Amino acid sequence: MFHWIGTIIFGAIAGFIASKIVKGKGEGMLVNILLGLVGSVVGRWLFGVLGVSFGGGFIWSLFVAVIGAIAVLAVYHAIRNAA
Repeated sequence: MFHWIGTIIFGAIAGFIASKIVKGKGEGMLVNILLGLVGSVVGRWLFGVLGVSFGGGFIWSLFVAVIGAIAVLAVYHAIRNAA
């Protein structure tokens, strides 16, 4: 139970940081959580493809999740602005 709560909080933090970096403001709590969760998966995949080993730890995991969330957010804004 607490693992899921921690994952949601971690996703919210990563999504919020990515939103601040890309847009300068948050996207909203729900979008930040979803963005952080998806970004974490994308970040792990991206770093794996690049051959970067996972050092573990909170800071490294947050870094990977934020980088992934930035990539997801960039695609999100590109699709949203194209429509």
